[in-house]
Amino acid sequence: MAAVERGVKRRQVRTGEGDGHPLDALLRPAAGQPFRWGEHQGRELLLVEHPRCSAVFSRQGGQLLHFQPRGERPLLWCASRWPRIGAIRGGVPVCWPWFGRHPMEGGWPHHGWARLSDWRLVDKQADAEGVALRWRLELHDWQVELRAVLGDSLSLELVTSHRDSEPCVLSHALHAYWRVSDVARVGLLGLDGAEGRDLLLREPCRQDGELRVSDGVHKLFHRGGRLKLQDPGWQRRLCIDGGGNPHTVVWHPGSRPLAEVSWAEGLGFLSVQGAACGERGVTLVAGEQARLHLTARVL
Repeated sequence: MAAVERGVKRRQVRTGEGDGHPLDALLRPAAGQPFRWGEHQGRELLLVEHPRCSAVFSRQGGQLLHFQPRGERPLLWCASRWPRIGAIRGGVPVCWPWFGRHPMEGGWPHHGWARLSDWRLVDKQADAEGVALRWRLELHDWQVELRAVLGDSLSLELVTSHRDSEPCVLSHALHAYWRVSDVARVGLLGLDGAEGRDLLLREPCRQDGELRVSDGVHKLFHRGGRLKLQDPGWQRRLCIDGGGNPHTVVWHPGSRPLAEVSWAEGLGFLSVQGAACGERGVTLVAGEQARLHLTARVL
């Protein structure tokens, strides 16, 4: 795992400086073993404490809830209150094997089974540059793995393997909640000219210049690749890269309420997701794999 070179000198910032990350109390400076298990609000968590970074995963969903390179603010937002039963809002939920509502089964869970199921940690390693982990979920003829490499930067890969003899269709997303100072003040660069669909207005859309949030956004763009999230309030720029993903989804509820999330807390994130979630989905034949990628680093 190669170290990422920075174009600017690192600032010395404590975890959640000035605004308190909800998982602060679980984390402590790295000492000895980089991995340990803990519990918070009824969920089993894997705590990662390394000289390069700190992170928190939930066994439920195989979900990365917190990631912070040493000397930087946290990159990911997470709600302070979690439901007793159900999905945890924040971090990088895995939407799988469908995105949004199921196309045929109205009673099935929004965004699929993955974020509601307990995953198995099948491998974890650490070296001088950071940590690498693999989480796995097996359901019937499906197997999905989340492969995470964390250090100065964040790298996630979602790998789905189809083991049945018949073709299948899926859609999936890495539904990242990026932590920001104030969603109304940030801008997202890299989507200029991208076409897609406005999921709020239910009509085609085309992005013109920088994307900003005034009162809610939910857009699916037919473009992956590299984006820059500019946050003048924190004087921070994040490079968010979806690699060869076919789609990027940008979402924020605006003034619409979120369950168990206060209005002020909701101003602290913008969701920019790597996805493959078009109307026709992704078709896999027996033995075929589908992959999603998402990387991020502070510029």
